[in-house]
Amino acid sequence: MNIQDNVKAYYGKTLKSSADLKTDACCTSGDAPAGLRDLIRDVHPEVRSRYYGCGLIAPLALDGARILDLGCGAGQDAYVLSGLVGEKGSVVGVDMTPEQLAVARAYQGWHADRYGYARSNVEFVEGDIERLDALGLEAASFDVIVSNCVINLCADKASVFAAGRRLLKPGGEFYFSDVYADRRLSADLRNDPLAHGECLGGALYWNDFLNIAKSAGFPDARLVSSRPLTIGDAALREKLAPAAFYSATYRLFRIDGLEPACEDYGQAVVYKGGVASAERTFVLDGHHAIEKGRVFPVCGNTYRMLNESRFAPHFAFIGDWSTHYGIFPGCGTSSPFAAAPAEATASGACC
Repeated sequence: MNIQDNVKAYYGKTLKSSADLKTDACCTSGDAPAGLRDLIRDVHPEVRSRYYGCGLIAPLALDGARILDLGCGAGQDAYVLSGLVGEKGSVVGVDMTPEQLAVARAYQGWHADRYGYARSNVEFVEGDIERLDALGLEAASFDVIVSNCVINLCADKASVFAAGRRLLKPGGEFYFSDVYADRRLSADLRNDPLAHGECLGGALYWNDFLNIAKSAGFPDARLVSSRPLTIGDAALREKLAPAAFYSATYRLFRIDGLEPACEDYGQAVVYKGGVASAERTFVLDGHHAIEKGRVFPVCGNTYRMLNESRFAPHFAFIGDWSTHYGIFPGCGTSSPFAAAPAEATASGACC
């Protein structure tokens, strides 16, 4: 059985609910902020019971957005996003498992009534996310692309990121949660049906992911959050040892010309507020929690991510590109050269 057939069988026939999983990859509504928990509770119980996500793919400022959900399954995330984008927004969910899509489609009208919409703003498409170009989706037509614990199931992960970039509008973002390993796994583990179905066998080594993202045109992947995973099944745990696994959420922006490192141009931003659920502090990623009203120095890439995305109206921008000051302090990248002693002078290169 190939990888795709295994995924269809595992998620279409083997798993009947999230209780059948053998890892703690699936998060629960208890992990979500209060407002998001309310939306999750509004999802139909049958849809909720078939939820297999590993993160919360609900970024901020989605009102009116057009969103693509890759590997939407039975539709929980799609319906939560439907509530976040509002009646003027829309969500397209793509999945290749007919049994999952049947559940998702059965409740389109139910959720529209729940949200008070005249008609459903969610569409479900059967298809392979490794072949997005074959689905007739318009290039540069989505504000946000999300995916929840699905890309690890793909054999050709690079194709997903490359196609996703083409489908994003300029300034749009790919916001997704997935499972990562602390090392490259053997072919036997990658092809093991149980390990793969549980989202572990196909987990990318984190550094390989960063290189794939760069090749697809996302040079500066931003880690939003992460947590270690535990494996409840003893036999599976032993088979995968000593590899460690993590659920992580990243955001990638479609912005041409982002630099591969955090470069300092003396710039700063001021968060003006106005983003729902982030009135006091706007969190871009694990290193950028920006308090309202406070001047916050940023690298050039962060400046552009905020200035050239849907977040721009909520920020004031300070500085320009006239002077480069080297690597941004504290970004984790520094000069490879030894520091000069304090008494050193610029007397010349010769010893």
